[in-house]
Parts: sequence; C-alpha cells; structure tokens
Amino acid sequence: MGIFDKLKDMVAPEVEEEEDLLEQSTLLETKPISKYEEPKTKVSNINANTKMVLFEPRSFEEAEEIARHLKQRRACVVNLHKLSKEYAQRTIDFLTGAVFALDGTIQKIAHNAILLTPDSIGVEGEIDFDNYNN
Repeated sequence: MGIFDKLKDMVAPEVEEEEDLLEQSTLLETKPISKYEEPKTKVSNINANTKMVLFEPRSFEEAEEIARHLKQRRACVVNLHKLSKEYAQRTIDFLTGAVFALDGTIQKIAHNAILLTPDSIGVEGEIDFDNYNN
C-alpha cells in the first residue's frame, strides 16, 4: 500500500488545487446579493407646472393661441361648438398640423370637442363614439 499512498499524494494535491481554483473563480464572478435592489424601471417626474387649458374658440384666429399653449407643453381641450362647421374644420386642420409638428397627439373626446396633448403628456384609453346617438 505504500505505492498507492505515494500515488494518492501525487494525484490528490493537484485535484484539491484545481477545486480551490474553481471555488475562488466562482467567488470572484458572483456578486454579493444585496437586501436593497435598484428599481428596474425609472419613474419620470411630472412637472408640477403641467397644466391643461380649456378653449371655446369663437373664431379661427384663436387657433394660433391654442397652438402656442400646445407649444409650451400644455394639454388643451378645445370645444368647437360655437364655430360654424367650415371654421371648425379649418381650426381642426390647423391644430392637427401643429400637433404633428410637435409630435403630440389629437383625440376626439366629445361631439364637438378635441383633446390636444404634447409629446410629454400621455393619454390612456379611448372613447367609442359608435354607441352614442347624435
């Protein structure tokens, strides 16, 4: 058995050294687990000065003022019921161009009312007008 002990001593230390190196390398690669993790998503702060402006234009000339508010990153609700059909359509066309240029959105929210939002304000949901009687 003396020969086997010598062979074992020759082979065993190498195996132990390899195991030690393997354990050390895995310890270096793993990060310690923290009790506190960073949030996976970042929450953007909404500016406290964000405002919604309501308009009831009586002429097409007021569309420019609405576009200025939209340019200042304010959401605008525009009720077009006091305009004739022709001027209401011109106003919608003008505001649609302004919204497009500013990467915003436009959404119909009532029979004669639209919601204009800049790209910094998101809108969720839709109103289904198919079920309403006019």
